Amino acid sequence: MTLNSRIDRILSSRQPWLTDGGLETSMIFHDGFDLPLFASLHLLESDDGLSALTKYFDRYLSIAREAGTGFVLDTATWRSGSAWAEPLGRTEAEMENSVRAAVTFADAFRATRETSDTPIILNGVIGPAGDGYSPDTLLTADASVAIHLKQARWMADAGADVISAVTMTHTAEAIGIVRAAQAVGLPVVISFTVETDGHLPTGQPLGEAIAETDAATGHAPIYYMVNCAHPDHFAGNLAGDWIERVSGIRANASRMSHAELDEAEELDDGDPEEFGHLHDQFAVRLPNLRVIGGCCGTDDRHVGCAARHVIHTPAHAA
Repeated sequence: MTLNSRIDRILSSRQPWLTDGGLETSMIFHDGFDLPLFASLHLLESDDGLSALTKYFDRYLSIAREAGTGFVLDTATWRSGSAWAEPLGRTEAEMENSVRAAVTFADAFRATRETSDTPIILNGVIGPAGDGYSPDTLLTADASVAIHLKQARWMADAGADVISAVTMTHTAEAIGIVRAAQAVGLPVVISFTVETDGHLPTGQPLGEAIAETDAATGHAPIYYMVNCAHPDHFAGNLAGDWIERVSGIRANASRMSHAELDEAEELDDGDPEEFGHLHDQFAVRLPNLRVIGGCCGTDDRHVGCAARHVIHTPAHAA
């Protein structure tokens, strides 16, 4: 199956594909791993970590198979860009090795599990240069290209199908990542973090952020997503022509604000069944919903419940 055929299938699918939940929170709070700075790259460096990643993604893939839809397979690279080398005490070469290892792991996982009924997109994840909850590092678009281009190139060279910039707190960084993806010839998805009021952490309304990014990039992102907020925080804001560009939802399990989550010492995993039920509204509000998964605090229970509420047709509908 080629890249173009996979992208065409997800964009033309009559039912959403699935992706995973909160990888880092699951590995820390459920599996007991120590991930300094929430960097999932540490999992790639031990047999225990690789085994845990395999079991983790197998659980979600099983849900996708049961639902009869495709799967977006993320790389464990959210904090693997060159900007995180110094904070993690690593060299840029070591970061490159981690990114390539993450893509190689995902590619091997797909090779033994993809079927015609369950296509898998290998999704290269790029996170912000700063905090995914707070716009503590406000970049220009040019600075963003300079920071993220290397990671985008590593992913392209290693075989990623698409790049997804997740937990984006401001538009200029998102615009820069779009340009970096274009420079290495990969399709790109932008996913914005929103606060309890449904706006970006900068205060910008989500619709304006999407319009600004589209205007600056010639509508280059294949779609947009919303992440890192409870469904109640942003569902009411999904109104206007711009919602046609929103094709993915990766919500938090908790209703707590980002500031409250930063202070929390225990995982708030909310109510998985309620989480799934709240996805009914996304199926109605978003005419081009293509991907559902989870973010902080969610696991396969949450995504499984969301799938049951959103995906209603038999296996060959995708």
